[in-house]
Amino acid sequence: KNDRVVTFLDTPGHEAFAALREHGAHLTDVAVVVVAADDGIKPQTLEAIRFARKAGVQIIVAITKIDKEGANLDRVRQELADQDMIPEEWGGSTVVVPVSSKTKEGVDKLLEMILLVTDVEELKADVAVPGEGLVIESHMETGRGPIAVALIEQGTVKQGDFIVAGGTYAKVKVLETTAGKQVKSAGPSTPIIVVGFKSLPEFGDSFTVVKNEKEARHISAETARQKGDNS
Repeated sequence: KNDRVVTFLDTPGHEAFAALREHGAHLTDVAVVVVAADDGIKPQTLEAIRFARKAGVQIIVAITKIDKEGANLDRVRQELADQDMIPEEWGGSTVVVPVSSKTKEGVDKLLEMILLVTDVEELKADVAVPGEGLVIESHMETGRGPIAVALIEQGTVKQGDFIVAGGTYAKVKVLETTAGKQVKSAGPSTPIIVVGFKSLPEFGDSFTVVKNEKEARHISAETARQKGDNS
């Protein structure tokens, strides 16, 4: 939007994925809480709001399915007000954007509000530091071994870097976007695929770029030992 990139981390709504929603809240700068206009606020919505508040991130509410029969925007606004989230149009400070994925109504405004909130809050990251972020998924791939999908929070990750994630480490052999395009480097808020790990990192592991393999091996071994002691 306006030549700026917005990265969305979609966290599932089922209660079993509470851990992912909590990590998501800590990982993001702005939480977009999605509420269906015909359903209203559900228990998992309250949980997502709680995680976002706990992480101290800005919350934008997207009211979806406004084109459906039974959509009731004022009911949703009242339910938000009951959670001390007074909508801006009611004199409060909670940004609420009605949208429809079917007609695309409101999608541009939602993107504009995300960018406006990031500007007002001055949500910025430093590019000129060693890359760090969070592993959001990992799996084994035939011919490529352990693969991690990660989101960069700060700094830059380059092909050839050594990164530590939990109790394992990697020399970044291949760096890809989540669209499968190979890149030489990636900066903050970029979702990346990393090939080159010694073993599978775990979901939720923080990762950081380190100076060399010796340091990577030492830090990962120490982390693995501490995890073993705590299990």
